[in-house]
Amino acid sequence: MDTGWSRRRFVGVLAGGAAAAALPACDGAPAPDRAAAPSSAPSTAPSREARRPSGPRPLYLGTYASAEGGGKGIGLATYDPVTGRITGTGTITGVGDPSYLAVHPDRRTLYAVDERDDGAVTAVRLSDRTVLGSRSTGGAAPCHLSVHPGGRWLLSANYGSGSVAVHPIDASGALGERTDLVRHSAPPPGPGQDGPHAHQFVTSPDGRHVLAVDLGTDTVYTYRLDEKSGTLTEVARARTRPGAGPRHLTFHPGGRYAYLADEVGNTVTVCGYDPASGRLRVGAAQSTGTGPGTSYPAQLLVTGDGRFAYLANRGHNSLTRYAIEADGARLRLLDTVPVGGDFPRQIAFSPEGTLLFAANQKSSSVTVFHVDGASGALRPAGESFPSPVAVCALPL
Repeated sequence: MDTGWSRRRFVGVLAGGAAAAALPACDGAPAPDRAAAPSSAPSTAPSREARRPSGPRPLYLGTYASAEGGGKGIGLATYDPVTGRITGTGTITGVGDPSYLAVHPDRRTLYAVDERDDGAVTAVRLSDRTVLGSRSTGGAAPCHLSVHPGGRWLLSANYGSGSVAVHPIDASGALGERTDLVRHSAPPPGPGQDGPHAHQFVTSPDGRHVLAVDLGTDTVYTYRLDEKSGTLTEVARARTRPGAGPRHLTFHPGGRYAYLADEVGNTVTVCGYDPASGRLRVGAAQSTGTGPGTSYPAQLLVTGDGRFAYLANRGHNSLTRYAIEADGARLRLLDTVPVGGDFPRQIAFSPEGTLLFAANQKSSSVTVFHVDGASGALRPAGESFPSPVAVCALPL
């Protein structure tokens, strides 16, 4: 098997502008007969009014159990929604390398990838923390998963083999056998890449399309998911500039724009999105604010009100803050702040969007920030929390 995924896993890197950029939206509008549905991926914060803070909240932590110093499974913790203080409560064992986590829309079931040669996805019932079983993803090193907003399908991305998979979810939250597997066989790999490397698989805000970000082919693939059969039909492709290495896509709440974090190119890109066709149009690359060299951007978050975006920079160990302008069409770089750890692999908002969590892989820690609703400024929320090879934090 190709060793690219193990390099990404343990080292976190691959071989390998202006402070503001705008892009006009693609033509087209949502059809009037389809209700909008929010993405289930934990990358965009909901409204601050979504929930009122009340008592300790659950926090689930992903790790590489097979890595030196790694955890024993999915870490369990709680956090104070006011202070951000984290308290460890245990571990869910029986999941190999749970490097990415997602929760069902009904909050009853947790899903984890098993990022190993024989890739798998696992379901865990949260009421009693029972592992409901695992299913093969049909590929190597799955590194991302998300639940389709309807709650009936699990989407996963196999980094090692450059493919995306679909699994059915039954009424209990358990997973059925895979219904589709699509490998990104074209276009050819980008500069310095040895093949396709699917890094993310998510649903558009209106629920019409599912999009796969492939770092190896410098491409975002748009599919239509048949919600009866669980099969995929490709409807569009968007090429980034050669060597950009797109890693993570985050939509603006308005649904007409999205933002790409380019891991290899050390840039972010504003994209126009046509909800009717699923077509993504990639705009000009712009700065991460981290200076020369490559900082390996990892993940972007957008606030629920669509006013600010945050980028995790692993090499720079920082978070970049952007103002979102022109109804989503423009990012304006504001500042970068130290993340308080080493190699921030993933970031996530609390349900209200008042806290931001960063999982820091190389320092084995989770850091927390208060998010100012008016300015978007980040303020550290006390001491970091020790968590073995922390690569994902999922606050509920």
